[in-house]
Amino acid sequence: MKNAKPFFLLIFFVTFLSSCSILKTTPYDQYSFQKTIEIKIDATHLMEKAENPYQENISEIQELKSEIAKIVEYEKYKPNNEITYKMWLLIANEDKNLLAGFLKRWEEKDKLSSFFITEAKGQITEAFDLLLQYESKKEPATKNQLLELLSNN
Repeated sequence: MKNAKPFFLLIFFVTFLSSCSILKTTPYDQYSFQKTIEIKIDATHLMEKAENPYQENISEIQELKSEIAKIVEYEKYKPNNEITYKMWLLIANEDKNLLAGFLKRWEEKDKLSSFFITEAKGQITEAFDLLLQYESKKEPATKNQLLELLSNN
């Protein structure tokens, strides 16, 4: 019985420490995952129309901006969700080179070149894919990739 006591203490502390580390990251959220996919698909379809005048697509653009604002607000109030929230803030920031920045440039230029659209679409899709991987798995490798993207922007 004397040998069992340290074993049980070890099990207790390992369990306690692992539960503490789990609490630092929000668990998988089906709503966040689904909305991220929807916004990614809507965004990429809309970006393909950027060779046309901005005003021709204004209702779709406003709808997409509204969906982004909703998910940003949703992610803001989830506990232990700093990384996902900061990533959505980056996507929604008009002064950065992701989705909102693309939409702002489209508005300023009225039409964008197919080359620019293709390049921007690749970067934006990659950012969404990283966010989706992180949301689905919450793995340290994906977390580090997101943190690197956030620190470079």
